Amino acid sequence: MGREVRRVPADWQHPKRFQFDHRGQWVERYEPLLGGDWAQAAKEWDEGREKWERGEFPEYTLEESRSMLYDEYTGRRPYSGDYMPQWPEAERTHLMMYENTSEGTPISPAFKTPEELARWLVDNNASAFGNSTGTYEGWLSVARGGWAPSMVVDSQGVHTGVDFAATKDTQP
Repeated sequence: MGREVRRVPADWQHPKRFQFDHRGQWVERYEPLLGGDWAQAAKEWDEGREKWERGEFPEYTLEESRSMLYDEYTGRRPYSGDYMPQWPEAERTHLMMYENTSEGTPISPAFKTPEELARWLVDNNASAFGNSTGTYEGWLSVARGGWAPSMVVDSQGVHTGVDFAATKDTQP
């Protein structure tokens, strides 16, 4: 997980909510939204529950867990409100950079081209990992290719996944 570009309509405004921060003050924050297909995730959850109820457990399931209800074991059924809307492809005309390490919230506005998105990310010192930003080439690679991990560790040290992506012929 790390950074991913999502295709959105030109007028997409990611939803926000008010919540208490660590100081006990109301602050406005983006509502976390998962990428991916909610309908598919719900279908897979339903199929898993049906198997569970028939006594067909994944091989890795501990014996003491087999007496649990399926949602106790896996968590609640996927909820459509937790996922990005599934717009028709023709409406997905713009690109928006998201962090998907934990929340799935935007780190940029929507832009028409990968070049515009990459330029904005560089000019605004957008986080590629922690306090580190990425280079224009790195952000452009992610904007064109779809995603990058948060960081990469190799024999040369620690790199942002954004800049590491730009050094490779293919996406990580």
